[in-house]
Amino acid sequence: MADAPVGPLTHRRPRAGTRRLVLPGLALGLLLIGLLAGSGMAWSPMGGGKKSPSAAAGNAPWSAEPRTPGPSAGEPTQAAPTAVPSPRGAPRAGKTAPQPRLGTNQALPFDLPTAAVLRTSKHLVFSHYFTPYPLSLDNQPAGQDYYSRNYLTAQGENGKHARYGGLLRDRPLPVEPQGGDWQLANLRREVRTARDAGIDGFSVDILSLSGPNWDRVNLLLKAAASEDPGFRIMLMPDMTSLHTDPSTLADALAGLAKSPSAHRLADGRLVVSPFKAEAHDPGWWSQMTTRLAQRYRIGTALVPLFLNFPANAERFAPISYGFSEWGNRSYTGQAGATADTALAHRLGKAWMQPVSVQDTRPNQGVYDEAGNTATLRTTWGHAIDDGADWVQLTTWNDYSEGSQFAPSAHNGHAYLDLASYYLSRFKTGKWPRIVRDTVYLTSRVQFSATTPSPGAEKLLMSPRDGTAPPRDAVEALTFLTAPATLDTVVGTDRQSHPVPAGVRPTLVPLHTGWSSAVVRRDGRQVAEVAARHPAESRVDVQDLQYYAATSGRPGAP
Repeated sequence: MADAPVGPLTHRRPRAGTRRLVLPGLALGLLLIGLLAGSGMAWSPMGGGKKSPSAAAGNAPWSAEPRTPGPSAGEPTQAAPTAVPSPRGAPRAGKTAPQPRLGTNQALPFDLPTAAVLRTSKHLVFSHYFTPYPLSLDNQPAGQDYYSRNYLTAQGENGKHARYGGLLRDRPLPVEPQGGDWQLANLRREVRTARDAGIDGFSVDILSLSGPNWDRVNLLLKAAASEDPGFRIMLMPDMTSLHTDPSTLADALAGLAKSPSAHRLADGRLVVSPFKAEAHDPGWWSQMTTRLAQRYRIGTALVPLFLNFPANAERFAPISYGFSEWGNRSYTGQAGATADTALAHRLGKAWMQPVSVQDTRPNQGVYDEAGNTATLRTTWGHAIDDGADWVQLTTWNDYSEGSQFAPSAHNGHAYLDLASYYLSRFKTGKWPRIVRDTVYLTSRVQFSATTPSPGAEKLLMSPRDGTAPPRDAVEALTFLTAPATLDTVVGTDRQSHPVPAGVRPTLVPLHTGWSSAVVRRDGRQVAEVAARHPAESRVDVQDLQYYAATSGRPGAP
C-alpha cells in the first residue's frame, strides 16, 4: 500500500469524560533498528535470595490489590531470547521471529479445549479489531516498515508526533514480507491466532465506508470465511467517526452481511453493535433496522455499545437485543460492572462485558493505572461472577491505546495466553485444571514518575481522573500445580516467596535493571521467566505500558 496514513483513527476516551476522539491520521515510527539484530543477553537469577518480608500475600503494599478473580471469586486452589536495552527508554524495534506454534497447550498452564468444544458454549468471546493496525501496512521488513519509520519514532510522518515522543509504544509482532495477496494472508493469520486462543470472533470497528479501513473490514470478512467458517465477525459501526444517515449505513451493512462470516444469531438475525450508539437516538437506529428489513430482508439484532450505559439503557431497550459498554481500564474502576450486568438482564437483554489489559495514550497525555495484570483479572472476574452473556476483549490491536491482547513486539503472547485461561472458565463454567507450572512477569520499563530528558518530549502522560494510584511494581503471576518457592530478582533486589498451588500474583518493588522469576519445588526448577527489557531511570521517551513475558514461550517474543 502507499506509504501514507490510513486514518481516520479514533481513540475511545479523551483525557476526561467520554471515550473517543477522532484523530487526523495514523502514525508512529520505530527508533531502534539496529537494536534487535539478534544480539541478546542470556540472563537468569541466581539461586539464593533473602526471604521476602512480604512473602505472605497481603503483608505489604506490593500485595495489596482490590478484588481479583482468585480463590475468592471461585478460582480453584489445587493439589526468550532477551533484547539488549534500547537507548534510555526510547521506543523499541520489533524483531521478526518464527511464529510460535499457536494453540499448542504446551505454552499454557492448562489444556485449552479445542475450538469445536468451546464453540458449543452459549457464552461468546469477541476481540475488538481496530483496522488501522494490521500486522503489516506495507509488506516491508520489520526494521524498515511503516510502523518502524513512522509510528514508533518521534521523527515519523515528518515529526507530527514529536510532541509526545511518537504515536505508538508497541507494534504487532512482526511478520516476514511475502508474495501474493499479503494483506489477506496476514488477516487469515490473525484469525488463526485468535481462534487458537479460544476466541469466537472479532468485533470489527467500522471507521469509514470507503478507503483503506473499509477495505480491511471487507478483507477481514473474506479472511475469516476462507480460514475458518466458524469464526465470526461482528459488525461494529463506529459512531465517533461515521457521519452518515440511517439508509446509507444500512446499505453498507447489507453489503457486509453477504459474507457467511458476518455474525448472526441462531435465528438468522444479523448482529450489529454500534460503538457509541447514543450518538443517535433510538429512532435513528430504528430507521436503519427498518431499511435492512424492508429493502434487504435482513433481520437485525441490535447490541448498542454505550459510553454511558446507565443513562441510555431504558430508552434503547425496546429496539435492542443486548447491551454493552466500553468500560473502565483500571482495576479500581469496576465498581459499577455488577450493576450494569444486572440492569441489562432486568431489561431482558444480553450483556457483553468489556475485558481489558491496560490503556496508555501518549498522544492524549493520559493513562490508566492497570496494576500489572490486576485490570485483566478483575474485568474477567466480573464477566464470570456477574453472569455476562458475551465478552469483548478491548482491544485486539489498538496500539494507539496500548490496549492490545494480540501478540506484540513487547508482550509476545503473554496477555493472549492469560485471556485463554479465563475465557475457558467463562465458556465452560469450570476452572481449568493447572497441569503445567507457568509464571507470567509484568512490569514497566521506567518508573511512573520518571520525566524524560529535557526537550525530548513536550506532552507527558498523567493518570486519568479516578484511576488507581500509580504504582511501580513487578508482578509474577504464578499458575502452579502444587505449592512451590518463587525467587524473584529485580535489579539487585532478590527475594524468595512461598507460593500456593493455583493462581497467585506476587508483587515486589520495581528497581532499575533486569527482572526475572524462577519457580522451584523440591530443589528443582520448574519454571523460569526473564524480562526482555530492563527498567531504566533516565529515558528520552515516556512509556508507561506494562510489558509482559511468559515462561510458557521461552523461545519467542
